[in-house]
Amino acid sequence: MKENKIDKKELFGVCPFVTAQKIFSGKWSILIMHCLSNQVYRFGELQKQIPDLTQATLTKQLKYLEEYNMIHREVYNVIPPKVEYSLTDLGKEFLPVLDAFEMFGDKYIEYMEKNS
Repeated sequence: MKENKIDKKELFGVCPFVTAQKIFSGKWSILIMHCLSNQVYRFGELQKQIPDLTQATLTKQLKYLEEYNMIHREVYNVIPPKVEYSLTDLGKEFLPVLDAFEMFGDKYIEYMEKNS
């Protein structure tokens, strides 16, 4: 008897864990969301907040988060060009999750300090 396996693509939009994992699967997406939770940033300002992040990767991650309506990209019609990034209302729904990540991270840092 052949077992029916469900493809991950089929679970997106059905399973909350697969859906969330896909949206935030980028290596830097959590850190980008954290930065934008505090204020609105222009591209260069945001890149300075995450020094190890390359311009190309930041561009890709921002487009990805924008595609899923987690962040908003505001383009101003001025010279030189001005673009600002902020969390959308849907992106702000992720703030309690960021708080939970911070609490876990603090606890894990404490654990590492005690066990090193």
